[in-house]
Amino acid sequence: MAKTALIIGGSGQIGQALSRRLLAGSWTVISAQKDPKGVPIDLVEAGVRPIALDRNEADAIARAVGGGVDALVDTVAFDEHDGQQLLEVQDRVGAMVVISSASVYCDAKGRTLDEAAQTGFPDFPDPIDEDQRTVPPSAATYSTRKSALEQHLLQNARPPVTLLRACAIYGPGSRHPREWWFVKRILDLRRAAPMAWNGESRFHTSATANIAELIAVCLAAPATRVLNAADPQALTAAAIGEAIIAARNSDLEIVRFAGPPVSGVGEHPWCVPKPVVVDMTRALSLGYRPVTDYRSSVGAACRSIEIAAASGAVFPEYLTRMFDYAAEDAFLAARAV
Repeated sequence: MAKTALIIGGSGQIGQALSRRLLAGSWTVISAQKDPKGVPIDLVEAGVRPIALDRNEADAIARAVGGGVDALVDTVAFDEHDGQQLLEVQDRVGAMVVISSASVYCDAKGRTLDEAAQTGFPDFPDPIDEDQRTVPPSAATYSTRKSALEQHLLQNARPPVTLLRACAIYGPGSRHPREWWFVKRILDLRRAAPMAWNGESRFHTSATANIAELIAVCLAAPATRVLNAADPQALTAAAIGEAIIAARNSDLEIVRFAGPPVSGVGEHPWCVPKPVVVDMTRALSLGYRPVTDYRSSVGAACRSIEIAAASGAVFPEYLTRMFDYAAEDAFLAARAV
């Protein structure tokens, strides 16, 4: 008899990839999101059952779980409140997997990614394993809220719960596509893309296909644990750009310069002065093996971004503010003198 999985946030980038992976493994898949029409038609035709779910409504998740599911995967849980919603249905769930973030890590001095501008950039080990110190749980920042989500579930969940600490997630269907930094410049026929820190920043990426594969491995052997979830290699920012440029058959030139961004010029979504790279040893020990890498999979992600942009998608503000072409042109002209 096929097992049933309920995916909260099923129409998002992780949910789409996971639906495909679980269908291939003969699971029955229920995709829950605010708008059921957001689930791609090919997934519906393949057997995914879309349902409407607004977690702000009382008992919404309980109604979605119904009489019970073998697995509940929450791709959009954000804080302790969201974790409590999952606990309220835990007696009707065989196992849980919840997406967290590598941003919960802090260094030996307590410095975090959220507060790097105020306290200095954290000095993480390279790579970061799951035993690295994490931020105290609270409602103060994105990272502390994710930490609160983790702690609440780890301390109170009765069924097995796996928490996956993902990094810079990418894949078809993304609503926060970091790759837009390059794709828009290519579409706008820009000739050069300046990158600070000599383009050597390393902020680990996480392909949705790899996250989906890791979730499938975890559901095959449920347990309570925390795992990093990232690609097999942590490419430099310049190598990320080169992969996108090659995938789009562009002649955009990456212009590297030392040091931090200059009045915003050279800033990009992977722009960090020190490495943020996670250790995948623990996941690999479970039998997980990545199914793709950045160079192989970024082309599909970029095509999805172009389609979304052409249809009027609105991307997050932190991305849209990174296109001051006049400032870039002045900076590049000054360098050429």
